[in-house]
Amino acid sequence: MTHAPMNFRAVGRRALLAAVTVLAIGFAGGEARSQGADTGDWIGTWAASPQPVWTPDFFAPVNIPRALRNQTVRQIVRVSLGGSKLRVVLSNEYGTSPLLVGAAHVALAARGSAIVAGSDHALTFGGKPTITIPPGAPAVSDPVDLTVPALGSLAVSLFFPEISPTTTWHNEGVQTAYISDDGNVTAETDFKASQTVKSRIFLSEILVDAKPNARAVVTFGDSITDGAASTPDANHRWPDFLAERLNKAGAEVAVINEGISGARVLRDRMGDNALARFDRDVISQPHVDTVVLMMGINDIGWPETILVPKGEPAPSADDIIGGYKQLIARAHAHHIRILAATLTPFEDTFHGNPLFGYYSEDKETKRAAVNQWIRTSGAFDGVIDFDAATRDSANPKHIRAEYDSGDHLHPQDAGYQAMAAAVDLGLLGVKQ
Repeated sequence: MTHAPMNFRAVGRRALLAAVTVLAIGFAGGEARSQGADTGDWIGTWAASPQPVWTPDFFAPVNIPRALRNQTVRQIVRVSLGGSKLRVVLSNEYGTSPLLVGAAHVALAARGSAIVAGSDHALTFGGKPTITIPPGAPAVSDPVDLTVPALGSLAVSLFFPEISPTTTWHNEGVQTAYISDDGNVTAETDFKASQTVKSRIFLSEILVDAKPNARAVVTFGDSITDGAASTPDANHRWPDFLAERLNKAGAEVAVINEGISGARVLRDRMGDNALARFDRDVISQPHVDTVVLMMGINDIGWPETILVPKGEPAPSADDIIGGYKQLIARAHAHHIRILAATLTPFEDTFHGNPLFGYYSEDKETKRAAVNQWIRTSGAFDGVIDFDAATRDSANPKHIRAEYDSGDHLHPQDAGYQAMAAAVDLGLLGVKQ
């Protein structure tokens, strides 16, 4: 198996994020205190991997407006590492036309849609308060002097004055985003929303000024990494709990969650396949030294369900392992360590709903084969055994009842916490 060729979008984002660690030319505008001729060092502290809005033949609804016009969107994010300066990264990766952002603000988040009074800053882009993002491109704001603590929350408010199709999003936000009725209300302390969604819209990353020896770990996975079925607005995904452990240990290690619900190693559908987005989501990250890979259960479970086009062939365990080998080679070529997490139990997944068929005994045999290779091949730089951490000891094919969200695939909050607790911080170069 060969990996997908490098594409314009991946190259553009990688070059842009690399450039911001070297040079950013901006001038003060609005309330922002942008840094002229900035030569600071930057590191990702939060991310939401961009996805295309899926096509109408896909069964799942798109629970966001198809377009915004003369509206403001406020989105809340919790960072992993703190900093005294920050930058906001937007994405028009899957747009087919230029995207006009009429105003953008960042502030410390309070409760709900509110921000901390006095913390609001207008963002600029090359010294200007607006930016038009070309199709397929990201946009990185100028630096802003705003101190955010480790595990602190930010509110990013974006105003779209023109008809703006929401072609670039992140479906499984597990966090409330607030959409206004009409007008630019990016600077409002108490945001009045006419609609809320649980997805990310055009917002893809937060960067902070990197402290000496700061490092980044990317969690690269599917819905279980994305936090599906965790409590909304609670930051109870397993990478969130891992960030809390690292913070408690005093480690300057960012956790950048690049999970996509529905992600697969080998094929697209709810996002680009792992081989296609690896450069963008992992290799492009400043200061990344480790990636944790947990993906493959959808490659196994999706075939023979309504999730895939009729006639799509099912990959074998060897096909999935071949994809892993490509990711290993590409990580090592960039001097990035790659850890693998075993695939968690999924017996009776989606029992009683239209997605039933996701599990079968033949599919369980594939999962067991993939996990056996992860554990014994020695191909990865380390293994995190999430299967062992979450399985029912009386029935190892099934997730433990106290960790089960109810669909027999996704953990709930306690399960995600148990997964994070199962990570040996020594694998991340942190003394415990």
